[in-house]
Amino acid sequence: MEQEVSEAELEEFRATVRKFATEALAAKAAHWDEQEEFPAENRDLLVCLGYLGLVIPEEYGGSGASIAHASVFLEEISRVCFNTGLICQLALNGPSRAIEILGTPEQKARWLPKCVSGEYMFGIGISEPGAGSAVTDLSTSVTEDGDHYILRGQKAFCTGGAQATHVLVFARFGKTVGAKGIGALIVEKGTPGFEIGHPAPKMGGRGVGEVELFFDNCRVPKADVLVPGDPDSTKSFRLLMNSFGPERVGNAAMCLGVAQAAFDLAVAYSSERTQFGRPICEFQGIQWKVADMATQIHAARLMIRHAATHLEGGFPRPLEATYAKLYANEMVQRVTNEALQIHGHYGYTREFPLERMVRDSRGFALGGGTVEILRNTVASLVYGRSFDQRRS
Repeated sequence: MEQEVSEAELEEFRATVRKFATEALAAKAAHWDEQEEFPAENRDLLVCLGYLGLVIPEEYGGSGASIAHASVFLEEISRVCFNTGLICQLALNGPSRAIEILGTPEQKARWLPKCVSGEYMFGIGISEPGAGSAVTDLSTSVTEDGDHYILRGQKAFCTGGAQATHVLVFARFGKTVGAKGIGALIVEKGTPGFEIGHPAPKMGGRGVGEVELFFDNCRVPKADVLVPGDPDSTKSFRLLMNSFGPERVGNAAMCLGVAQAAFDLAVAYSSERTQFGRPICEFQGIQWKVADMATQIHAARLMIRHAATHLEGGFPRPLEATYAKLYANEMVQRVTNEALQIHGHYGYTREFPLERMVRDSRGFALGGGTVEILRNTVASLVYGRSFDQRRS
């Protein structure tokens, strides 16, 4: 299914978001990184302007905008402030999106309006210390107990987990192995037995920390199960993974925003910086770098737009979403590194934002599926069959 969105409408929206981001978010972008401080004031501002409810349907208080609008929004916010972009990514393409498509009417009515109002902030608990790329090795489990499930286990790398009010947790229903039996439930902060670890120091995105989550016999109401795990099939797991197609497209859009910012700086600097008596943009070596950067940015933007407007079951089609994330994850590393190179040693200093962009961009290729796993996914979809990565 193609989601029709006019180019003129999107570009008008882009201009509005760019103006807002430049005027309201740019001044403190470096501050959040340097102080490793969560940009709470930016989140509050986004809530006031209704941006965190951008793609949530109007019946739940949101704007009901398209995934393409969300992609443009994430690109423009990340172009100015990566840490604020992370907050937006969680709000627009995280659990609320899965709830909208997969949730019951009661769950949607209970959770989505408070996502729009900012009262709720959702995190995602998928990876574990022993189950990263091999997510189907996860050991976090649930056991039925009357009207509740008992949740036991541990999660790692939960972005924004210290601020989250709720976490969507992938867990194993029943005594199963592999992808069979994996489902998801939502755990509210303050639930007895639910503990949140301290944020771990990291290379980039330092304003939005990542934490471990610990579940020690947490009693979770059955009404809070988003997708029950089916012990006899992989259906629930495949449904959940498809629900994070918007997350992959959003990840790619954030890459695009950071790359565009680095590119713009490189073009401006190379036009002003002189060596050997002339601007360095007059040297062919610089021209070729800029041409390659511009081409890659353009290609990524087209891939993201295609993925954001071609949907299947309400989510971006898996192949197109994977293409976009894989290409954008590697593109942003090339572009930010070349932009830093064009700046010479100035780009290596903290007086310029290039070193921060290089650090921030590196994490994209790890979160939401590594580029290696994405290549496996593309191959599986191309061949029309799955390939078992485990040793026989």
